[in-house]
Amino acid sequence: MKEVQDHWFRKAKEDGYRARSAYKLLAIDERFRILKRGMRVLDAGAAPGSWTQVASKIVGERGEIVSVDLKPIDPRGLPKNVRLICGDLRQISLADFGGYFDLILSDMAPDTTGVPMADAAISVRLCNALLDLSKEVLKVGGDLAMKVFEGGEYLELLARAKNIFCEAQGYKPTSSRAESVEMFIVCSGYKGRKFDQATTATRVKPPLGPGWKSGG
Repeated sequence: MKEVQDHWFRKAKEDGYRARSAYKLLAIDERFRILKRGMRVLDAGAAPGSWTQVASKIVGERGEIVSVDLKPIDPRGLPKNVRLICGDLRQISLADFGGYFDLILSDMAPDTTGVPMADAAISVRLCNALLDLSKEVLKVGGDLAMKVFEGGEYLELLARAKNIFCEAQGYKPTSSRAESVEMFIVCSGYKGRKFDQATTATRVKPPLGPGWKSGG
């Protein structure tokens, strides 16, 4: 898909970011302060790496960003506190990740079908998979920020996130295109596995292999 030559696209080029999506994470962090020095962060669906660029700078040398994508991420220009993994999130163990995370980031989205309701439903299933992943790799008290397409299942997803985290709310950065249905759910204070009250529908694990595309 050809990128639109808009303000944020041009600014990303000028500032050295790999994609305009960098400004979405910068806006999220300005609003919610989810990134802190010394954190371990998982960037899920990280290619081409603009969210990794933002996060690695903020966490500093004592922090670490583990960036995962099915597509190889170009390591050139990334700092030493970034570790790249090419693979499917479902097939990577906690040991492979190197331990628990303070924060999970996700700008990934499904391959769109052109049918808004279907695309939104798939997006919600991807997010539910990330909530499942949180139970495996996120520290108690940790945070999560993930992209979702608004649709009929959005409120159910938000309700599940509120069960698992102390706080969860939707947020749309100004750098998101006005016509876009994307929303970011920002969750803080992971409570632990026992607080998940997902329905049978949300527990169905969607593919994190083919069927989703990178975002950050």
